[in-house]
Amino acid sequence: MDLRPLRHFIAVADTLHFGQAAQRLGMTQPPLSQSILALERELGAPLFIRSKRNVALTAFGRQWLEHVRPAVEAVSALPDIARRLRDGSAGQIGLSFVSTADYSLLPALVRDYAARFPEVEIALTEATSDVQIADLIDGVNDAGILIAPDGALPDALAYMPLLREPLVVAVPEGWVADDQAQGDPWLDRPLILFPRRVAPAFHDLVSGYLAGRGQPLLIRQEAIQMQTIISLVSAGMGIALVPASLRNLARTGVRYLDLQDAPILETGLAWRRDDDGATLAGLLGVARAMA
Repeated sequence: MDLRPLRHFIAVADTLHFGQAAQRLGMTQPPLSQSILALERELGAPLFIRSKRNVALTAFGRQWLEHVRPAVEAVSALPDIARRLRDGSAGQIGLSFVSTADYSLLPALVRDYAARFPEVEIALTEATSDVQIADLIDGVNDAGILIAPDGALPDALAYMPLLREPLVVAVPEGWVADDQAQGDPWLDRPLILFPRRVAPAFHDLVSGYLAGRGQPLLIRQEAIQMQTIISLVSAGMGIALVPASLRNLARTGVRYLDLQDAPILETGLAWRRDDDGATLAGLLGVARAMA
C-alpha cells in the first residue's frame, strides 16, 4: 500500500478539515480529496462522513486510524534506524567471556561500551576459551574475552591483548598464619585446577610454573568455573593458582597470597577478521581505549 494516501488520511483525521489538511501537507485540496476517495475505494469502506459544514471520522475510520498512525510513524523512523545501525549506535552485539574476566575486564568493558552506545543490546555468555573460539568461528557471538592461547588462534580470528596480571595462590584461610603474606610454602599442596581440555593455556601456565619450581603437579580436583574453584578452596580441598583480579571475589574461608616470580596470565579480546559490523567496531574502539 502506498504510504502517501495514508499520510493524507492521518492529516484529514487530525484536522477534520480538507482545506487545513491540504495546507499542512503542502498541496491543494482537490488532489487530497481524490486521494482519500481512492483510498476509500481500495478499502471498500468510507473513512469520513462529509457534509457541507463538517467532516467526521466513520467508526471504521476511527478504528483504522489506530493502526495506520503507528505504522506510518514506524516507516518514517526507518531512515534514522538505518543510520544508527550503520554507525553502530543501535543494534545488538554478542559478547562471550571466561569466568576470570568477570572479576577484571568484563565489568569495565561493558560499562564503558553501554555508556557510549546505550541503545545497543549486549548479549553476554560465559564460556571457556575453547568453546568461545568455536562459537566465534561459527558466528554464534561477535567477540569473546578469552585467555590467550599458547599457540596462534585460527586464521579466521583476530586478537587484541587487554590485560596481563600475575597469578596468586588461593589457600584455605584456616591453613594460613596471620603473618603470612607469601604463598610459596603452599605450592606442594593438592591443587584445584581447570581441565587442560577447556583451558590449555591457563593449565600449562600453572603446570609450567610449578615444574620450574621443582613441584609436582598434584591435582586433587578439576573444575571449569572460577567460582567453583574458589568454593572448593574454601572447603579445604586444596589450593588454586588464580589471576590476581580474583581478589575481588571475596569468599569467606579463602586467603589470596602473593607468589615469588609469579607467572603472568594474559587475557584478550578475539573476533572474526571478516566481521565488518558497526557494533563490533564500536566495541573494539572501547576495548582499545581500555588496553
